[in-house]
Amino acid sequence: MTVHQDSLKLRTRGENDIIDITERVDRLAQNAPVKNGVVCLFVPGSTAALTTLEYEPGLLVDFPNMLERLVPRNKNYAHEKRWHDGNGHSHVRAALVGPDLFIPIRNGRLVLGTWQQVVLMEFDVRPRDRTILVQLIGD
Repeated sequence: MTVHQDSLKLRTRGENDIIDITERVDRLAQNAPVKNGVVCLFVPGSTAALTTLEYEPGLLVDFPNMLERLVPRNKNYAHEKRWHDGNGHSHVRAALVGPDLFIPIRNGRLVLGTWQQVVLMEFDVRPRDRTILVQLIGD
């Protein structure tokens, strides 16, 4: 078994920025010594998340709208009483979606559905520099 580590760096535009990282992750998988196994992605921080979705204009509106209904930005959050930074809802949204993602690798390529892309979701209220940690595990 081989474990290969890498990372992706990117800059977000702030709240509700959804960035398609599929090609970048797939390129890492193609160039890694692991040809069959799994890629583990993890974004350090408590206001960003990783998931998959169909990266198309409708869903880029629908997903943030759904999160606004579930975790409204204009509600009172205990986090605000301590830090006063306006991002209590950002922390809750990121925890709801999650900081990690596992994707199978077959023959050096990500195994995804036809309309499935890998995305970073930024929930913080300001632009951020993000690093996504990448581990490929397998043969």
